[in-house]
Amino acid sequence: MLKLIHLTDLHFTPPGIDHLGCQPRRRLEEAIASINAEHGDAAWVVITGDLAALGQRAAYEELKACLGDLSVPYRLCLGNGDHRGRFREVFRDVQCDEAGFAQSVVETSAGRLLLLDTLAQGVHWGELCEDRLAWLAHQIELGGAAPVFLFMHHPPFPIGIKLIDSLSLRNAERLAALLDEKTIGHMFLGHAHRPVAGSWRGIPFTILRSTVSQFALRLDSDRPIRSYEAPQYAVVLIGEGQVVVHFHDYSYEGPTFEYKPVPNVVVDDEMQAADFQEKNAIGR
Repeated sequence: MLKLIHLTDLHFTPPGIDHLGCQPRRRLEEAIASINAEHGDAAWVVITGDLAALGQRAAYEELKACLGDLSVPYRLCLGNGDHRGRFREVFRDVQCDEAGFAQSVVETSAGRLLLLDTLAQGVHWGELCEDRLAWLAHQIELGGAAPVFLFMHHPPFPIGIKLIDSLSLRNAERLAALLDEKTIGHMFLGHAHRPVAGSWRGIPFTILRSTVSQFALRLDSDRPIRSYEAPQYAVVLIGEGQVVVHFHDYSYEGPTFEYKPVPNVVVDDEMQAADFQEKNAIGR
């Protein structure tokens, strides 16, 4: 089974500058420490955009230095907070398509990972222009019957949070037409700063919380609200005909305890159930 790690929305800043009350580098360092300790056997870490908060060169330099501690190889996508030119100046070995977009393919035992560049420079919504769509179509054709897994920043559909929906992928119908009847195993997305899962036109997807601050769950509210819900990354397990995504709130430092399954017979007798609960109450 193929193991991947998915992170998103790092919002890196130059050294010493916070982002909305968070320290992006410290948050990512905590994630890297967790990944190295618990998931060093992963094949890849994929980060789906908003690598920087405001596309600054110093932010990319800070990010590159931080990622140097990661024991797992990584690949990067771009989001609306990024600047393609400065990103490529710092990450000089990043793979790009012939038109200069940060799009690439990762061949794996479970299928092809296609990393898309949805950055529309100067605006917050995303786009896939004709060049990028042509590249995607070609890569899907090259893969034949192999499953395809898409990684990109902007969701191509509404999720019910008005601000995010107004800043989603603008030409989603072109992408939908291209993907119709293709073997797309899963879509891994960012941008929303929320854990969201579902399907779009029959394609399953997951979205994660950021490693910094989040958008609070205020469906249809006209006022976007941020929160300090826990950062997270996802552990993705891909096998024959299945994709499993575990959401890991890696900064959790609360108590843990051993769990022993309840004997089945207990549920058949209320007196036994009460006695079992009394004897096994947490904190006694």
